[in-house]
Amino acid sequence: MLLVQEKDGLWSLPGGWVDFDQSIKENTVKETLEETGLNVEPVKVIAIQDRNKHNLPRYAYSVCKVFIECRFLDGGFMENIETLQIDWFELSALPLLAEEKNTAEQIEICFAAHADGSWHVPFD
Repeated sequence: MLLVQEKDGLWSLPGGWVDFDQSIKENTVKETLEETGLNVEPVKVIAIQDRNKHNLPRYAYSVCKVFIECRFLDGGFMENIETLQIDWFELSALPLLAEEKNTAEQIEICFAAHADGSWHVPFD
């Protein structure tokens, strides 16, 4: 699993707020490139979650989180204002996570979706 190390030293999946003029697919490509330097192709929706049901601290407003599996195309890490580095991790060796963004359970769902050719998208 590709994770990014945030400026606070914790790790999370690449991602960010969807810009008003972009689709989820377009924003996935943009955010991944900005945070990792990698070009990817989104291939599958993994899960759609209400952030307040899965992450702390709770927000006073609603946020819908969409997890997307991507195929690596090309590129390499480039220094940027959001992340310190990127790395690939096995489920059994996850680093300390920025759990307000992604929990171990959410990353487990991503691994399960990748392994399951007939994945059914869970949603809140």
